[in-house]
Amino acid sequence: MTHQEDALPYSHPMRVADLASNETTSFELIPTADQCRAIAADIDLPGLRKLRFTGTLSPLGKQDWKLDGHLGATVTQTCVVTLEPVTTRIEEDIKRHWIAGLVVNPEGDEIEMPEDVTQEPLGDVIDLGDVAVEALALSLPLYPRAEGAELAEQNFAKRGVTPMTDEAARPFAGLAGLRDKLSGGGESDDSGT
Repeated sequence: MTHQEDALPYSHPMRVADLASNETTSFELIPTADQCRAIAADIDLPGLRKLRFTGTLSPLGKQDWKLDGHLGATVTQTCVVTLEPVTTRIEEDIKRHWIAGLVVNPEGDEIEMPEDVTQEPLGDVIDLGDVAVEALALSLPLYPRAEGAELAEQNFAKRGVTPMTDEAARPFAGLAGLRDKLSGGGESDDSGT
């Protein structure tokens, strides 16, 4: 094992040289309870009850590889409103392409985002465990909420200043009042007299 693999919470390396270059390789990964705890700790989850990653690795041309997979997981997160635990079931289709000779960090200060974010450079190993952990982290709800939890509106301002409300911040909030004022029987200056 390399030092990098030791740092991963869950690793399932597939040596590219060992993959059949003319047929599809199927896989099914189901981490143990201890591995799920390590994954949860790595991506800052209070809990990860189940994780299952299935799919295929297929040759793409002479040197490249593609992954078509499905990730299923049951995670526990903290509600952003109540701080109560929230359990979420994640079902996500995963696609990746490993391209021989692909350069992801060109020299210079600016790095452009690739058009196809599923593409990665092909190395000696495709680590399906690393793909599963990354896909899980990207699939997590950003603002998990317990059922019925609502954010209350809060307004803050210096003493003597009227606080900005959510309603007042809406771009067309004042137009309804203006429309009502104009159509509410007020005299118009351009009556033609």
